[in-house]
Amino acid sequence: PSETIRELARELATAEHAVVYGRIGTCTQAFGTVASWLVDVCNVLSGNLDEPGGAMFPKAAALAANTFGAPGVGQGVRTGRRHSRVRGAPEVQGELPVACLAEEIESAGDDRIRALITVAGNPALSTPNATRLQKALDQLEFMVSLDLYLNETTQHADVILPGRSPLEDSHFDVVFNQFACRNNVRFSPPVFEAVPDHPEEWETLLRLAGIVNGQGPDADIEALDGLVIASQVQAAVGADASPIHGRDAGEILSELANRRGPERVIDFALRSGPYGDAFGARPDGLSLARLEAQPHGIDLGALEPRVPELLRTPSGKIELAPEPILADLDRLAEVQPAASRGGALVLIGRRSLRSNNSWMHNIPVLMTGKPRCTMHVHPSDAQRLGLEAGALARVTSRAGSVDVPVEVTDAIMPGVVSIPHGWGHDQPESRLGVAAERPGVNANVLTDEFELDPLSGNSVLNGVPVSVQAL
Repeated sequence: PSETIRELARELATAEHAVVYGRIGTCTQAFGTVASWLVDVCNVLSGNLDEPGGAMFPKAAALAANTFGAPGVGQGVRTGRRHSRVRGAPEVQGELPVACLAEEIESAGDDRIRALITVAGNPALSTPNATRLQKALDQLEFMVSLDLYLNETTQHADVILPGRSPLEDSHFDVVFNQFACRNNVRFSPPVFEAVPDHPEEWETLLRLAGIVNGQGPDADIEALDGLVIASQVQAAVGADASPIHGRDAGEILSELANRRGPERVIDFALRSGPYGDAFGARPDGLSLARLEAQPHGIDLGALEPRVPELLRTPSGKIELAPEPILADLDRLAEVQPAASRGGALVLIGRRSLRSNNSWMHNIPVLMTGKPRCTMHVHPSDAQRLGLEAGALARVTSRAGSVDVPVEVTDAIMPGVVSIPHGWGHDQPESRLGVAAERPGVNANVLTDEFELDPLSGNSVLNGVPVSVQAL
């Protein structure tokens, strides 16, 4: 209700400390960019951005874009530098929408997609109108997958190259330390010794890169690995804001020579990062050797205000009203109110603590207990539609249809139904023994590949119009 919204706004404006937070649920819908922007607008206007108790920014020890380059200025976000071939969807931060993948494979033309490499992903389950993409994958001339499983995606591959067990690999968190509520860093060595002669994934990826670049299957992996780190060192010593600006690249490389692959990249990123030892210039700073000596990690302290230092905008300021977002507000104004939909339903997703997308469904200990791939529906909608708890219902959208068990709950709003994503392990050519015992249904059979947030290119995975019929 509007009065509740106004009350929340007043409380936000007058609270000593407050924060508005939004994530996947607000992003993967038709106005994901606008919704994400409005979260920031609320925090800025209420004085809660970059303030203790509000929305703050961690300073990651390595590989964070907001610690590279000159503090406070940058190019900002650029989009539309190229477009997809079939529908002309714009590139966003170097990527095209995955919703375009099927049509780019299917549509004739000299530059259609003929080959595909997947790395531990499952797009056959995770992309909108998954049924269409599964059919398109069979039209590829060649497909190679790096994966541990023969799953819904890799069953289409000509070659599957298995990686090591996660327990045979070292681990360094790049992404989530950039979302942390306290600055910290940790490196985890492998738990078990790897099987002899089983290449690491980075070695396989470099070999594939060598093949793609015409060097053949006997490409010199060590040379390619050396090229990767040399390019990073050269960029850092040439950057004015780098802690190692002006240093001799050969000297830096010699200090990294005892490592290879990702661990060498991590060591370099740590030592040239905001807390690093700068290869001797800051003796108490971080290095991979120091993390190895402290296996439980290092506490780097509480979050501190970082604006304007972390900004990478052309103006050097928070650009709160970018024109592309303001222009999209006209589209928002045209949205039909829920009250006028005449009893129509919309579909949203969800996931449980035991399930991370489609990754965890083949692990026996996580698949015990009651079935979790059910359709949540409000009691009033269940009564209106004649739905019974535990019985099957048919859910239909423009893209497809699934039959799913009903779970009646007042935890969901009237007019909304919810099916978790990442399920649908009923493909006959997959070999997921545990997952196949409780296959569930794939919610992305229902999502529509033509429905995108035009600013980000994200697929609309929440708010999908559907009809529901009791079976």
